[in-house]
Amino acid sequence: MFLAKKLIGGILDVVSNIDPNQFVPDPPPPRRPLAYAEQNESDEERQFRKVFQQLAGDDMEVSPTELRDILNRIISKRGDLKTDGFSVESCRGMVAVMDSDSTGKLGFHEFKFLWNNIKKWQAIYKSHDTDCSGVISSHELPAAFNAAGFPLNDQLFQLLVRRYSDEQGNMDFDNFIGCLVRLDSMCRAFKTLDKDNNGCIKVNIQEWSESKWVQGRKRGEPATGSWAAKAHSCMW
Repeated sequence: MFLAKKLIGGILDVVSNIDPNQFVPDPPPPRRPLAYAEQNESDEERQFRKVFQQLAGDDMEVSPTELRDILNRIISKRGDLKTDGFSVESCRGMVAVMDSDSTGKLGFHEFKFLWNNIKKWQAIYKSHDTDCSGVISSHELPAAFNAAGFPLNDQLFQLLVRRYSDEQGNMDFDNFIGCLVRLDSMCRAFKTLDKDNNGCIKVNIQEWSESKWVQGRKRGEPATGSWAAKAHSCMW
């Protein structure tokens, strides 16, 4: 309970300190009819859709398991990113955040929105890995989080390091992305509940229970419940 209170307090500090110009919690764009998409998409979007069709299959949606396979196949081509791979649990969390129509899967626009976030955060990860070790060290992390739009106080920073970094305080790529997805989703949830936009919210037990998953799990703790070259060259 003490740890939970510290985490929530830190999250509130993060939200209150975020520059509105840095964090604009727009929801994923709504799905568009295929006919509209074909008429209005750019060449780049059409290429992305073509790759997505190959990845998603006939249902044109990506499940958490499929998302895990996609991400792991792509990052396996990146020797400059150290990672032990995305888990189904972390991908389930990403799907939950981006699944605007509650299908349990990601459609084209939802997937593209998530993918753009991952690419943006990947660029931040690379630029703040100043020693080119493939991981973000504890002294590199604060600037990386700040660049992503999340200025953290020391209390919350230490909690996130304990949950997402290894024993030496290093955070690899999949944990960095998973951490930012959870921070992003908590900030979105807070902004939604902050009806008066005054930095204060009241949360009942149901709302708290529904948002408690955002705390995540410690690195190495077992999960409990809850391609290839062409895709790599087109999407990175």
